[in-house]
Amino acid sequence: MGKVTGFLEYDRAEQKYELAGDRVRHFKEFTLPLDEGDLKKQAARCMDCGIPFCHGPNGCPVHNQIPDWNDLVYQGDWEAAARDLHSTNNFPEFTGRICPAPCEEACTLNLENQPVAIKTIEQAIADKAWDMGWVKPEPPKHLTGRRVAIIGSGPAGLAAAQQLARVGHEVHVFERQAKPGGLLRYGIPDFKMEKYHIERRVKQMEAEGVVFHCNVEIGKTRSFASLHNEFDAVLLAAGAENPRDPQLPGQELDGVHYAMPFLTQSNQRVNDEGIPEEVEQVTAAGKHVVVIGGGDTASDCIGTSFRQGALAVTQLDIRPKPPMIEDKLTVWPYWPTKYRTSSSQAEGAEREFQAATLAIEGKKGKVTGVRCARVDEKRQPIPGTEFVIKADLVFIAIGFAGPVTEGLLAETQVALDRRGNVMADDRDYRTSSEKLFVAGDMRRGQSLVVWAIREGRQAAHAIDTFLMGASTLPR
Repeated sequence: MGKVTGFLEYDRAEQKYELAGDRVRHFKEFTLPLDEGDLKKQAARCMDCGIPFCHGPNGCPVHNQIPDWNDLVYQGDWEAAARDLHSTNNFPEFTGRICPAPCEEACTLNLENQPVAIKTIEQAIADKAWDMGWVKPEPPKHLTGRRVAIIGSGPAGLAAAQQLARVGHEVHVFERQAKPGGLLRYGIPDFKMEKYHIERRVKQMEAEGVVFHCNVEIGKTRSFASLHNEFDAVLLAAGAENPRDPQLPGQELDGVHYAMPFLTQSNQRVNDEGIPEEVEQVTAAGKHVVVIGGGDTASDCIGTSFRQGALAVTQLDIRPKPPMIEDKLTVWPYWPTKYRTSSSQAEGAEREFQAATLAIEGKKGKVTGVRCARVDEKRQPIPGTEFVIKADLVFIAIGFAGPVTEGLLAETQVALDRRGNVMADDRDYRTSSEKLFVAGDMRRGQSLVVWAIREGRQAAHAIDTFLMGASTLPR
């Protein structure tokens, strides 16, 4: 642990943000890190809990040894803290930026609404490890002669690839986009995580022996059968990108888009990647924007719209406005439903709760507004509560319905569960097809980056065991 009385002596402190009026003028990260002295104080707040819920299954899916590296930061041994952090998490600079930190909700000090600033400390350790040159390629000492193909280069695919390469397998990653990273690169805006973080991890992995094949879509530009025949094992890690369809009247109007293509296009533009000519250019500049949905993707659409120059942004959430503070004795240490304001929402978004979207209105084929109504406890529209919000641009961000079934999955003919995800348990990650494995959102459905990394690491253990009869990789 840190200092025995640290949680009594020091208040919680987090990274500050640039002012909203300044940060909406650019797409770069805008957090202002704590200095080393303040970080040491925050690490000192970590208690000697009898049961550290923060790194249990509900607090941290990758099982980061949070009390251990908090103590090491407090002691000033940052290099040891970095080694400890990397022992469970391949990419802590990713999670330290974009994970919603269920570990902090599970922290014992959260019973007093003052959890340890775990996410801030994690990012600081990861960044310092890169700055000091402690993160280096770890190529295998011996090669096994086994070849593994990984379809998809999101966090699950990247984590599995790095683990398998480090134990000597020849690993090839196939990505349909122009660069590796999956939704880390094309779904997460740069103001949350700049893409150089991905670039340097890719370089590290290439030095460890991983081979990346970009602009290759298995099931379209290359058949799955040819891949399956060439490799000793194949891992499906292509995500769950099939958007949930709200089937709204007027959804076909010009100016109505699903969220992910908009975010992908924005990221391509920010990072000077070419946008295909056949793709419609979508920008929020000078427009009234309505975002349908209350999750992280909706929030990313808000922040991106403001940076593109939107005149106004309104977010529609069908759920009731949650309480400001949850009932700790009922919910803790689980993730609570409570009122949260993201950095993007704080930049000026109007938020409408208990608002059902009834239809999208338009004139001459173009969207002009969104017709809504308040809902009751069963989310049914209440008569007489209808209202219309002006809109020049509407984004649908209500989640995903599972992996895309056309192309790759159709070719594999693997068994799917009732939710449309690829069926496999969390012990061996094997599908119904020979030598074919699955991990990440493709198996469990849309989830957090920490779950993707956990799944990738565990799938790597399962594949290594399948190929070699046993594995030294951590499960």
